[in-house]
Amino acid sequence: MPTVQRLPFEAYVVGAAFLGDAAAFALGDGSIRLLRGAAVEEVAAHDGAVLAATQTLDGKRLITGGDDGALILTAADGSTERIAERPRKWIDQVAAGPGEAVAFSVGREAVVRLADGTEKAFSHERTVTGLAFAPKGMRIAASRNGGVSLWFVSSDAPPAELEWTGPHIAVTFSPDNRFVVTAMQENALHGWKIQGGGHLRMTGYPAKPRSFSWSPKGRYLATSGADAAILWPFYPKDGPQGTQPLQLGAREALVSKVCCHPKDEVVAIGYRDGAVAIGPFDEGEGQLLRPPGEGPVSALSWDAPGRRLAYGTEEGAAGVIDFDG
Repeated sequence: MPTVQRLPFEAYVVGAAFLGDAAAFALGDGSIRLLRGAAVEEVAAHDGAVLAATQTLDGKRLITGGDDGALILTAADGSTERIAERPRKWIDQVAAGPGEAVAFSVGREAVVRLADGTEKAFSHERTVTGLAFAPKGMRIAASRNGGVSLWFVSSDAPPAELEWTGPHIAVTFSPDNRFVVTAMQENALHGWKIQGGGHLRMTGYPAKPRSFSWSPKGRYLATSGADAAILWPFYPKDGPQGTQPLQLGAREALVSKVCCHPKDEVVAIGYRDGAVAIGPFDEGEGQLLRPPGEGPVSALSWDAPGRRLAYGTEEGAAGVIDFDG
């Protein structure tokens, strides 16, 4: 049976990650909490709230942006590095790229910081609402009102513009680089085929699908926004067009967060009532790991082997579920 190590933080959990053996939690009060064994270290990272958090691709550091205009890297030993600053601005979108590159947004500008500290900025007519690096090469996608802009970081060429009316609030590339998908302000996802054009519409959600996660081989895109995790199949030539999604872990509560297992076809599911479950792709029912309570689930993350799952909620409840426990 899995064991659960519970951590009461009393602040909104913006993001979670595993930095080696240490579990890291980025909190709305500006701090990073590091769990090593039974000990928790508090790292004073930001002079304000953490607005966005993600892990570097090598899994060694946590990237956070805040309303203090700082972009900070935090390592497992608690050391921090301030790698960019925008005084009196908010950094509310971050993304990890290859070669230690980091993308972040400041209003209508998307910025890519390279490993040598140089920056390249890309301006948009509307506020940047989401960022993602392509799975290969140095290309970024920036979502905005009206669609997505695709930029090559090393080029001064204008972006490829993927247009669709309406606000787009998050963006992701498929792992095989065939599709770009956004979450919309309405209760829907929208997608584009990168080569050859063509649109994908994924609708029918009772709420906004604000969280998505790709399965290990990119066969499915798991999403929140319904009373079950909705997994759209992307292995067909035309993606999910004309197909029915999988529905896993149905309960009488909306799903607020999803995170696919790093190796197996299993998805971790967080609900708005605070419950946490896992759902194998070949089963409709989920296995409940955490009972409801203490606010909507706002963060989920697996460790690299897929043996531990970190979670956090909007009311500051957090923990680590150990499947070898």
